[in-house]
Amino acid sequence: MFKGFREFILRGNVIDLAVAVVIGAAFTAVVTAIVTGIFNPLIAAIFTSGSMDDALIVTVNGSDIKFGLVIGAIIQFLIIALVVYFVFVLPINHLKKVAFFKGQQSPPTEEAAATPPTEAELLAEIRDLLAAQRSVGATSASQTPAGPPFPNE
Repeated sequence: MFKGFREFILRGNVIDLAVAVVIGAAFTAVVTAIVTGIFNPLIAAIFTSGSMDDALIVTVNGSDIKFGLVIGAIIQFLIIALVVYFVFVLPINHLKKVAFFKGQQSPPTEEAAATPPTEAELLAEIRDLLAAQRSVGATSASQTPAGPPFPNE
């Protein structure tokens, strides 16, 4: 039971996920401050309201439906998505692409040279060696003089 738990915890993606959650929680505070401090007042000024939470309220049978609150949450989500894309996803994809092309142009490394050949490569090499051996055997046989192979015969 503990061995399985240890393997689960030591997986790389679990640790990456934990880091992402912590960074996401810290990042949420920044985005919330931006939305609350900048966007909510701008949108509230358009709708002549004190804050986004108080804008676009529709009362139905004594219940308040706060469309402004929903719009503020959508704006907050879009800001988070934009920042994550432009700060994390786009640069990492660019770096991966550059590294990929760099890997394509560089000469093979020692690791690539140390990898054993595939079965098809080995068979092709054996075929080429046998063909070379046959051609050498055929030329040497045609160059030997006719007569007994041994002088004592």
